Amino acid sequence: LLFLPRNCEDVLSAEDCEMLYQFVYTTHRPLAVAAGEFLYKRLLSHEGDEEIQPKGGGKFGASTDQLKRLIRFFLKSELHKHVAYLIDSLWDWAGKFLKDWECMTTLLLKNAEEDGEELSDAHESALIEIILATVREAAEGHPPVGRGAAKKILSVKEKKIQLEDCTKITEHFIMVLPQLLAKYSTDAQKVANLLQIPQYYDLDVYSTGHLEKNLDALMREVKDIVTKHSDISVLEASSRTYYVLCSEEIAIYSQVDCARTQLIDELMGQLNQLLDGFWQKEEGFCTDAGEISRMHSALRRVAAFHNAHDLTKWNLYDKTLRLLVFEMEHGSLPVLMILPALQCTYFSLLWQLAAVSDNTPKETFFALERELRRFCQICMCFLHHKEKDVREKAFMILCDWLLIVSHQDSNNNEEAVGLLDYLPSMPLQEKLLLFIQEHVFMEEQEESKDLTEEEERKDESCKLDDLHKKRSLLAAYCKLIVYNVVEMTAAAEIYKHYVKTYNDFGDIIKETLSRTRHNNKIQSAKTLILCLQQLFQRHAESQDSSGSVDFSSASFTNIKELARRFSLTFGWDQVKSRESVAMIHKEGIEFAFQGATGVDGKCLPPNLSFLLIISEFSNKLLKPDKRLVYAYLQRYIAEPLPCRGDEWQPLIWYRNSLLA
Repeated sequence: LLFLPRNCEDVLSAEDCEMLYQFVYTTHRPLAVAAGEFLYKRLLSHEGDEEIQPKGGGKFGASTDQLKRLIRFFLKSELHKHVAYLIDSLWDWAGKFLKDWECMTTLLLKNAEEDGEELSDAHESALIEIILATVREAAEGHPPVGRGAAKKILSVKEKKIQLEDCTKITEHFIMVLPQLLAKYSTDAQKVANLLQIPQYYDLDVYSTGHLEKNLDALMREVKDIVTKHSDISVLEASSRTYYVLCSEEIAIYSQVDCARTQLIDELMGQLNQLLDGFWQKEEGFCTDAGEISRMHSALRRVAAFHNAHDLTKWNLYDKTLRLLVFEMEHGSLPVLMILPALQCTYFSLLWQLAAVSDNTPKETFFALERELRRFCQICMCFLHHKEKDVREKAFMILCDWLLIVSHQDSNNNEEAVGLLDYLPSMPLQEKLLLFIQEHVFMEEQEESKDLTEEEERKDESCKLDDLHKKRSLLAAYCKLIVYNVVEMTAAAEIYKHYVKTYNDFGDIIKETLSRTRHNNKIQSAKTLILCLQQLFQRHAESQDSSGSVDFSSASFTNIKELARRFSLTFGWDQVKSRESVAMIHKEGIEFAFQGATGVDGKCLPPNLSFLLIISEFSNKLLKPDKRLVYAYLQRYIAEPLPCRGDEWQPLIWYRNSLLA
């Protein structure tokens, strides 16, 4: 890529260039930067750009022209939505015009009459995404997530440039961001992106520059956006903006805190009014689509703010808990009300838990523990709810809650630990595992339909959304295993699906295996062998009454392949994995000869063919360990070896794998 533009400029066709441009989206940064240079020199930078002054372009003529080319390229790359990767690839070559935020915002704010050409809606959205990506790159000073193993260590010069850029960003957007929010206040996607910019501000500029009026303008616009929208991305971005600006260490805290309190008072007032109406009508309320929509929006707004702000003094917990109890008893609430009510109740409990300290009265501990267990019962009940969305939300909250509460001891005194430390009971662990089996690994039967191209696209999108939900559910459960909230042996049920679901969940399962091995090598090895034993027993039970195992059957081959994949996860360092692999062989041999006290040539151990499966781990043994395992095997067999037919072949093959 570095050679081509310098030496083969006339050789490449337009199609060749288009293909090479796409490398700006790769995760490998050196390749992406080379592609960025190629893209910049071939498409974005034309000699004499400085002299180019498009009609009406004013002082931003050259930068405007480059920006429009960049926007067109980004929109043309339909398969790629990773604008942060694109900007990072171009940063070393196009940093000057990518930091021209004055040009970018002027392009957004000016009218068609001023320029004769107005940006389309798609171009405006793309430009706002580009602005956010450039602000992030300048303020953070390192590549986006997924490109580069760790955060870049900045040199003194780079640190100085970063600080200067942060000041430039702050001074510019303090002025223009309220105008941009006012212009695009009804567009959810645009304001959600714009509202992420304040997190990169140097907030001291507000007070040192005497710009409190601009802060008031920003607060007014954010408040207006919150009252207009119920889109969760907009509400969360608004909540985060207040959180960023509400730092107690900075001079503007009291001003922002006053605005935040006023907004939450209004949101809670709207919610209380709707709740009063609900408790008067109850069943009648649930049939009014307009009332349901207003309640849904009110609950979502409050939930978004409760995520980042402590709303305990507004007594939200009792209000939303009452809704959940009503749903448990009557089962008639719309999903649009249940989901945000469940989220609000959860956030309320987390804020109460965060407030626990050494000085908290013992009665408060007992009351909080009682409410935590009560909420757990509600979530367990909702695991069987008729609506899939409610079941999944309850599961995610339950996993998150168990993870937090079971590790609360690291932050509290001994009394608090005794009251709040909690590990799930075996019945609850079984319910969680059953939920994963039914909602993640159970195959859904697809109906063959004749779909139009548009319907196929929507169907594909739904499948991707569904896969994303399943991955989130599985990841939440695997965290419980990794952090010892549930028994590690539960992972055996997850590992069974490693090969079959490798494309969808392989990375999650492999990471779980790696983390559990890091926590406890021996227990992790026992979990692997337990997984293989359970699959083998299921396979044996499915065979005919003769008791012989068909080595060529698909199910046996699949178990052997799973063992091979498990073996590969140990890598090349045989010393590091020595204990784990030895444990697998020991447990495997004992299982293979289960039910047989010794081999005398007459009695065939029922699980003997399991030796074929654990032979996949033989190449991971050190030579001294092979001799030890062979000696352990000799305890179970008599000499000479019985060789009367194929049924004894697993023993011969396994023995040879140890002697190799």
